[in-house]
Amino acid sequence: MSDHMWVTWVGLGVVLAVTEMVSLDLVLLMFALGALAAAVASVLGAPLWVSVLVLGVVSVGLLYFVRPPMVARLHSGPTLTSGHNVLIGRVGVVVEPVAEFGGRIQLAGELWSARTMSKTEHFEPGTEVLVSAIDGATAVVTTKES
Repeated sequence: MSDHMWVTWVGLGVVLAVTEMVSLDLVLLMFALGALAAAVASVLGAPLWVSVLVLGVVSVGLLYFVRPPMVARLHSGPTLTSGHNVLIGRVGVVVEPVAEFGGRIQLAGELWSARTMSKTEHFEPGTEVLVSAIDGATAVVTTKES
């Protein structure tokens, strides 16, 4: 086995890479690459302690210098707006008069309870309003800007 130590290192690298597919954390992948570097050192005739040292140095180096940018890039996609927050910024039509304490609007094909943002605002039926927030099951509306 000591004559073909590189086979052991390659086997360890493959096992770590396959296990990485379950965890998807990119930690085991760095150790798998370290094991492959140790295999290269072993093929070049390095003793076992040098191969282990190569495994450690390459793995730690990859963990600190390569993994963070990879994780940041993987997690930097656009965030999806979901739930009722999708309705913020949409335009609704007043169905029943809307004031500070209530009213109804037609929004995204549904009937919503609504209220204004300030005491001075008041909207009559047929008026288009802009949804500025969702408070529970109530749309908070303001004047639609043209």
